[in-house]
Amino acid sequence: MIEFDDLPVLENPIMICAFEGWNDAAESASGVISHLRDMWNAELLLELDPEEYYDYQVNRPHTYVTDSGERGIVWPGTRIFTAHVPELTRDVVLVAGIEPNMKWPQFIREILGVATELDTNLVLTLGALLSDNPHTRPVPVSATTGDPQMLHDLDVELSTYEGPTGIVGAIASACEQFGIPSLSLWASVPHYVGQSPCPKASLALVAKIEDLLDLPIPLGDLTEDARAWEAGVDELARDDEEIADYVAQLEEEQDTTELPEASGDAIAKDFERYLRRRER
Repeated sequence: MIEFDDLPVLENPIMICAFEGWNDAAESASGVISHLRDMWNAELLLELDPEEYYDYQVNRPHTYVTDSGERGIVWPGTRIFTAHVPELTRDVVLVAGIEPNMKWPQFIREILGVATELDTNLVLTLGALLSDNPHTRPVPVSATTGDPQMLHDLDVELSTYEGPTGIVGAIASACEQFGIPSLSLWASVPHYVGQSPCPKASLALVAKIEDLLDLPIPLGDLTEDARAWEAGVDELARDDEEIADYVAQLEEEQDTTELPEASGDAIAKDFERYLRRRER
């Protein structure tokens, strides 16, 4: 188990978690954590003992060779990083890893034990799933919580999902027992292009984080990567009549069911985000 003696004192921290695997269609959620680590120069705080939680025949380690010819090995695991957001008096804790294969209750106690010791005031879990929305439209991102205060303060929905869950769902559910408010964001990735990565879905998650938490996030190359991804899928559709017809069908269905007010709200939010970036 992790010893908490040497954990730093952080300023008004929030914890953001994403895990590769079942919760992470096209690496969209884990891609956000990688982006945040790079943009905020996050530093490694600690690593959970991988032998406690991973079956190496399911999640195999990877070997590598350095420029000098030395061989090494990277074991699957979960790492926790800390970063300071320069524009805010706030620190962020980033949890990046692979969904564990065993001992989920113990794994959750470790993650949320760290959150408690760091006086984290919010746990934000990120996920992505495959859906039937067209790649030419904005990636839908749902936001749910079970916390009454956030239901009142934020434009989010009450979590009512019932059924099989992944580690992010289990963590979000356990937050109540630890007395930590939790918020879950899920991006919907077009199923016909579900291969990794999907920067457009990662960008949509980043935008939702900014909107809900007023947390400024540098975009770096993410916007251009999202454009290139969409252009690549457009090219694929042009070369395959069946895919093109299917995309057109999805577009028609979404445009028919989407309320004009919802489209107007989306445009307004995009403009507000643009203005905030200009002010920074």
